[in-house]
Amino acid sequence: MVEHLPFLVMNAVEFFAYTLLFLMGCGIVWVVILYWVDKTQTASTLRRNYPVLARFRYIFEHLGEFFRQYFFALDREEMPFNRAERSWVYRAAKNIDSTVAFGSTRDLRKPGTVYFVNCPFPELEGHRKEIAIATIGPYSRNPYLAKSRFNISGMSYGSISAPAIQALSRGAQKAGIWLNTGEGGLSPWHLEGGCDIIFQIGTAKFGVRNSLGGFDEDKLVEIASHDQVKMFELKLSQGAKPGKGGILPAAKVTEEIAKVRGIEAGKSAISPNRHPEAGNSVELLDMICHIRNVTGKPVGFKTVVGALSFFEDLCLLINERDISDAPDFITIDGADGGTGAAPMSLMDNMGMPLREALPRVIQVLEKHNLRDRIKICVSGKLINPSEVAWAFCAGADFVNSARGFMFALGCIQALQCNKNTCPTGITTHNPKLQFGLDPHNKAERVACYAKNMRKEIGIIAHSCGVDDVSLLKPEHARIILANGTSKGMDELYSNL
Repeated sequence: MVEHLPFLVMNAVEFFAYTLLFLMGCGIVWVVILYWVDKTQTASTLRRNYPVLARFRYIFEHLGEFFRQYFFALDREEMPFNRAERSWVYRAAKNIDSTVAFGSTRDLRKPGTVYFVNCPFPELEGHRKEIAIATIGPYSRNPYLAKSRFNISGMSYGSISAPAIQALSRGAQKAGIWLNTGEGGLSPWHLEGGCDIIFQIGTAKFGVRNSLGGFDEDKLVEIASHDQVKMFELKLSQGAKPGKGGILPAAKVTEEIAKVRGIEAGKSAISPNRHPEAGNSVELLDMICHIRNVTGKPVGFKTVVGALSFFEDLCLLINERDISDAPDFITIDGADGGTGAAPMSLMDNMGMPLREALPRVIQVLEKHNLRDRIKICVSGKLINPSEVAWAFCAGADFVNSARGFMFALGCIQALQCNKNTCPTGITTHNPKLQFGLDPHNKAERVACYAKNMRKEIGIIAHSCGVDDVSLLKPEHARIILANGTSKGMDELYSNL
């Protein structure tokens, strides 16, 4: 054997040498082919003028967003969510220490920054009163006594995966919060965890539609028959794309998703830009009353604030008809809300940001004496305690979050929600990518995130001198102005 060793070594060296030559030859052939393709095509000027080399620009452009996220962006400058915001959610979801050392990295000099007004003599620990959470829908046959003021916003089955919904459902039950289905219908995964559910009715009526795209009342009754389904939410519009309906690419419309939605598999699901049955405020109230009568459960609507005249007209109409005809709740989605797929022209430019929308709507409801009748939910980029506490100061009854809970599930902001290639398995229906998302483990993180959020907004409320977040008022927060000074939210809002 020893005497044959030199021969074997020589053979191995020759094999690797020939293999290397073969690969180099294939590489040269491939470069020649690319050169010919680039030189003869007419779609790209760069590739035509700089064949092969120009392709590296597109590679670096694609890799740039990942390098910026991990190596170059500072803790508080990345969009849509910076590293500091995401890090808090990750720590809260993992239930690990959320304290920081040596001082805040938050710039309190930036115009628009909110800070809270601490009380000189806050209540001692153990002396605080328990405040009951509001009942929604007093004029429905089955009013809903909510268990939590911080809940999961609408994410449809289709836009997110089955394991993601399983984790959200189980986590919601553990934390005692509600789960909004989004417009994709009610799947077995929503019901699996046993949590309270808000059934969202989008403009395409997925899950409760007939063959013509209108309401199927039998399906409405069937959905309402589930004890877990506590309320119905009509989606008029959402923050990332007001004026346009939902978009679910064909690659995401699997057989199972198509069955839940009541549509054809393998074809893109494009929802109408509004409900055909609701072309004005009168028809909207008629639609709300109809759903409430059929289901016996509270009904509200979700919208992005544009023209405030809509809310003025709606309130006038409610007072003309009867207070029982009012929506039981309104979900205000800020223009900074998110989605898996939307035109940039709408995502960047359309709708009123929540910072302005919420206080304006509250003022309209108070003006028409409907504030107690209609509960206000808000959503749109509220993933940290400071943003959530601000919303309660501004008048919200409930705060919903979608992307916060996506981070709790393990989202890394890869920005591939619309491509069915999500590396964390949250927004993809590729079984290989879903494999990494363990619903049991992620359910714990969902629950921990919700519990730690409630804990920390409670800390802010107690520091302001009130027993509960529901008692936060505009005077408990101040906003930095352009000149570097601050002004109380109560003063700012009085001038709207």
